[in-house]
Amino acid sequence: MSRNNTKPIRILHVVGGMNRGGVETWLMHILRNIDRDRFRTDFMVHTDKPCVYDGEVLALGSKIIPCLHPSKPLAYARNFRHIMNEFGPFDVIHSHVHHFSGHILRLARQAGIPVRIAHSHLDTTELHKKARFLRHLYIYLATQMISHNATVGLAASRKAAKALFGTNWEADQRWQLLYCGIDLSPFKLPIDSITVRKELGIPADAFVLGHVGRFMEQKNHGFLIDIMSEVAKREPKTYLLLVGDGELRQAIQQKVTRAGLADKVIFAGVRSDVPRLMLGAMDIFVMPSLYEGLPLVGLEVQSAGLPFLLSDTTTEELDVVMPLIKRLSLSQPALDWAQEVLALRNTEPEISRSDALTLMKETGFNITSSIKNLEKVYYG
Repeated sequence: MSRNNTKPIRILHVVGGMNRGGVETWLMHILRNIDRDRFRTDFMVHTDKPCVYDGEVLALGSKIIPCLHPSKPLAYARNFRHIMNEFGPFDVIHSHVHHFSGHILRLARQAGIPVRIAHSHLDTTELHKKARFLRHLYIYLATQMISHNATVGLAASRKAAKALFGTNWEADQRWQLLYCGIDLSPFKLPIDSITVRKELGIPADAFVLGHVGRFMEQKNHGFLIDIMSEVAKREPKTYLLLVGDGELRQAIQQKVTRAGLADKVIFAGVRSDVPRLMLGAMDIFVMPSLYEGLPLVGLEVQSAGLPFLLSDTTTEELDVVMPLIKRLSLSQPALDWAQEVLALRNTEPEISRSDALTLMKETGFNITSSIKNLEKVYYG
């Protein structure tokens, strides 16, 4: 796309809502650090309810534009056209809503937006296998629309690329990997562990397992509670710190109570200081996810220098600081995971926190690299 360099590029990101999830947090890293004189960024969302990041988005000069009724294609199309007339024109539309991107990019093509990006952040392959006929039909049609209407396809990992663009994605030059980076600066700050733990009601000498993630089936919190139960039987000073919120939170709280762990499991809710909690409160991070794309929280764990126990379903591209990584199969019982947790506790780390952070700086998983790569895509 040839451009007059004095005119800013107008970008419209499409997300469900600007709440504190991995994709949205990455987009906030981008918004804070990109040259906002050269790149004017707005967000089209599928909700009219307030979201966590809305205030900061507006403060940074961007708009939050609701486009409602994604479950009603015709009504959604009318809303989309109204938005284009009121807020357009845009140079780039960057959609982060997986298969629904097909419908969005088709509308964007009709509206004359020259750069149309479908971005895959998840490996949903296993979910597809379990889908019923109508869902398979939707996936097929959406995939076809993405293929016909996207000028660029980005993916957070190879598995995420395969999930949205197909097994032969590498044969199409439009489809490419773009690793989402994080802002490493919070991990350089000095943290007083005693103060952080006191705020959370955790004893200074406790052994703390940590987890950050939305309470949803994908994150497998139920199995995490089973692991915690087995660890606590063997190490009574163990606590579990859960950061996040979501539709399954109440069910998990009930399971914690039934397991007799109510005084050992901290539900911290949605937090803006995750690096501080990792550095000051957690000893080991446990992530038994059923599936992922390339989770930003995994990059944060390694930037904090935490031992990291995760499921072998998660893409191996996440493994950056290898001395911190230990993978287990979800087919192994909670006791096996608990024994690995205790083994990690009793093993001296092979790498210091400062060296782990240095390694992260040298990879493409930092926000500076993300922005440079995105700018190339946006310029077409």
